[in-house]
Amino acid sequence: MKRPLGAQISHMLRDRGVDVIFGIPGVHNQEMYRGIEEAGITHVLARHEQGAGFMADGYARASGKPGVAYVITGPGLCNIMTPMGQAYSDSVPMLVLSSCLDEAQAQRGQLHQMKDQRAAADAVADWSAQANTANAAYGLLERAFEEFELSRPRPKHIQVPIAQLEADADPAPFPNQPALRTQVLPPDVAPVVSLLNIARRPLFILGGGCRSNHWRQILTQLGAACFTTYAGRGMAGLDYALDFGAMLPRPGSADVIASADLVIAVGAELGDVDLWRSTLGHTANLVRVDLDPEVLSDHHRAAVKIQADSDSFARSLWAATESTKPANGWTPEEVAEARERWRAEVDAERPGIVPVADALRTAMPADTLIYSDMTQFAYVAKEVWNSAYPHHWHHPTGFGTLGYALPAGIGGAVARRGKPTAVIAGDYGFHYTMQELGVAVELGLSIPIILWDNGKLKEIEDSMVRGQIAPNAVVARNPDFCKLAEAFGALSAAPTNLDEMQNAVRAAFDAAGPTLIHVTPDIL
Repeated sequence: MKRPLGAQISHMLRDRGVDVIFGIPGVHNQEMYRGIEEAGITHVLARHEQGAGFMADGYARASGKPGVAYVITGPGLCNIMTPMGQAYSDSVPMLVLSSCLDEAQAQRGQLHQMKDQRAAADAVADWSAQANTANAAYGLLERAFEEFELSRPRPKHIQVPIAQLEADADPAPFPNQPALRTQVLPPDVAPVVSLLNIARRPLFILGGGCRSNHWRQILTQLGAACFTTYAGRGMAGLDYALDFGAMLPRPGSADVIASADLVIAVGAELGDVDLWRSTLGHTANLVRVDLDPEVLSDHHRAAVKIQADSDSFARSLWAATESTKPANGWTPEEVAEARERWRAEVDAERPGIVPVADALRTAMPADTLIYSDMTQFAYVAKEVWNSAYPHHWHHPTGFGTLGYALPAGIGGAVARRGKPTAVIAGDYGFHYTMQELGVAVELGLSIPIILWDNGKLKEIEDSMVRGQIAPNAVVARNPDFCKLAEAFGALSAAPTNLDEMQNAVRAAFDAAGPTLIHVTPDIL
């Protein structure tokens, strides 16, 4: 039956598997809210559109489904553009639906007016489009969901004029049969197998685009060593003897890579924020496997390029190398020595954080889903913290925005009710989105929020000192964070030693709501 288009859109989203929407209603997008409950979708009310966007991001990373957000015209869309930029750089499937003015050129002085709202969103999205009819809205939504499945996942923005949202429309069409992604078959990996057959020191680099559960078996089967990007941690599981870990940013990793006689990078962009240098360091043949042609054609100049999803490639490679004799050029001793040396470098660069990270890791269940912010604690932990499972630590790696961790952790906890989720934030970044504590309290989410408080923008201060700049504007007055949390209705703890911190974290996972755990460098 006919309903206002805003309501029909919610029903269409439900038919495509959407069960949660994050957002904030306003007079311009209220028609989008008419059909949410009727469609059986849960809405999570954020305190700021930036929070809604990060929640959608965290939900997508935890669930594997697109995170969906509803925002209003103008400022609502502007506020969510930072999360959209983060989702773009980190390949996160996010769908942002906004209202827009019916006419924005001939008439000035309207509420929430922008010169070109669609174009503004296009700067941080995979694409941004306006639907001027119901059929256009349905078609764009269908396109978005197809692309989430078939290509590199990135945020999409669809805006609908207010009058169209209010107008009656026929129901959306039933979902199409999903398109089938081309599968890599064993013969397709023959060039890679040929190179593996003569390699003594094959080295894999596994990125966040890896989605297979077979990498531990593949590495063992081939006798291969591996690095992971920050986003790819956990691909080899715990204690794989030839895993160099997430140590690509260590300068010495270039020498290790140069010693390999074959390098295979799968689902890894190998960008500046993966390496913190301009070159990978390889001297042997480089194989790239990725969905994105832009990655395959980058300056690393791979000798063999395969456009494919990582899971399909992994399964075919596993089948094609079952009879391959494992290489024996790597030894567990050289890997362990390198990791220990790099761990010492990390500890020397930012003293005092490694033992706190070690204590925190032992206090958390192995399957804890962690969301971290731009803070020195996370920078250290990302390198030295071994992950038991892939895709269990999420960080705003590419865009590098502050304020990510708390709202993203809320989104992740919503997607994984009953499973452990934790947040790691710095004192300054926490200011950006600390109002979302109210959402975590409302939802009763048992999230430990580890707040690393060194009382300043320490990373920036250190950088200024290295640049021989007198540190300036790096100290801001902090509130009493524990009282702040309690004012929101959350629990709090201020441990004075590592044992107390571990006990507070364990208790937080069983609490009836979020717990802010205030940790300072004095804890050692």
